[in-house]
Amino acid sequence: MILPEKFLERMKSQLGDDYDEFISSYQIPPYTAVRLNPLKENSAELFEKEFGRAEAVPWCKWGRYVDKATVSGNHPYHIAGAFYFQEPSAMIAAEMLPLSDGDLVLDLCAAPGGKSTQLAAHSNIHLVANEIVPKRSITLSENIERMGFSNVCVTNESPTVLENHFPEYFDKILVDAPCSGEGMFKKEPEAILSWSPEHVSSCAERQKKIIDSAVKMLAPGGSILYSTCTFSEQENEDIVSFVENKYPH
Repeated sequence: MILPEKFLERMKSQLGDDYDEFISSYQIPPYTAVRLNPLKENSAELFEKEFGRAEAVPWCKWGRYVDKATVSGNHPYHIAGAFYFQEPSAMIAAEMLPLSDGDLVLDLCAAPGGKSTQLAAHSNIHLVANEIVPKRSITLSENIERMGFSNVCVTNESPTVLENHFPEYFDKILVDAPCSGEGMFKKEPEAILSWSPEHVSSCAERQKKIIDSAVKMLAPGGSILYSTCTFSEQENEDIVSFVENKYPH
């Protein structure tokens, strides 16, 4: 795997003494995991009976490490919504959003639905799952229907349109923002081809607009959880600083 030189230079500057360990991590095969569906009765027992006992993902009660060669997306249990393929690291964000019974929740950049279906498993919330790209919103709807969740409304709109309809409305908002995808290089090497410093800057500007809309839709006293699958400070720490500076209270 040949990583972009400017990416490597930036990561060496960011990580310092941890840089070598970061580079060596690219030699480790990516982990595969599924998230069981608590809405499906006895999903854990059925999964274990069919595929054997699987190691639990420590930060997600329903997450299980699996061998992709053994557990197929064509299996009837997957088609019936008993489990959902999801990266172990991708399970962290939804687990970190502090949900309470009756919360009005927005997943602002929701497709393909991994985090939406994870949030929806808290059956005492009401979730709006939004995706701006029409084709991806169809996939989002299909996954929510397959998993059997009835506490979800799927929308296909831009954040700037939604903010006019839901001012100070949601108790909790998840913004898993579209990003430069540096964390996907190992899983999807083609992501390397689209990377450039200019692309990182473009993503950061788009993220500022998205998070700005999210803040406007947050109810007083509510919480926003912002996440990406990239390493760039420009798309992470700098976005948090942008919100703190623009909305100091």
